[in-house]
Amino acid sequence: MPDPATRGFALNQTMLRVRDPEASLGFYRDVLGMTLFQRLDFAEARFSLLFMGYLRDGEAVPEDPAERARFVFSRETTLELTHNHGTEDDPAFRYHSGNEEPRGFGHIGISVPDVRAACERFERLGVPFQKRPDEGRMKGIAFLRDPDGYWIEILSADGMAGTVAGGG
Repeated sequence: MPDPATRGFALNQTMLRVRDPEASLGFYRDVLGMTLFQRLDFAEARFSLLFMGYLRDGEAVPEDPAERARFVFSRETTLELTHNHGTEDDPAFRYHSGNEEPRGFGHIGISVPDVRAACERFERLGVPFQKRPDEGRMKGIAFLRDPDGYWIEILSADGMAGTVAGGG
C-alpha cells in the first residue's frame, strides 16, 4: 500500500539532453507521433526545454500559458528534451547514450498497437535500428536510435502479455 503522503504523485517527465533540437523535434513528432506541448527558451542561460508527449483522443494543448503549464506539469509521462545552445553547431559534439561503457541510462519505451507494422514504417522512414523485432533473444520488440543515439524500445501490450504469460 503506498504511503498516503504520496497520493497525487505522478511520474511527469523523463529528460534527455539533445544536440540539435530541430532534429530531435522532427524525430519525436514525425517518426513517433508525439506532440510538442510546450517549448521554454532560456536565452540568458543558453538552454531550451521542449516538452513532448501523446495526446489522448479529443485532447488539445491549451493556448493560455498558465493552463498550458498546468497541462504539461500535471500529466503523466512527458518527454523533456533539453538543448544546451551551441551544441548543434559542433559536428563532433555528442551525448553519451547510456548504452556504451560505462553503462547507465538504458532506453525509453513506446507502446504501439503492432510492432511489426510500426517497424515497417520506421524502415521506410530510414530510422536507424539497434535491434529489429526478429533479432536477438527477445522476439517481438525492437529498439530504434534517435538523433542523439538514445535507444527507443518499441513494444506492444499484447506482445508483452504473451511473453510474460508464456514465461519468456
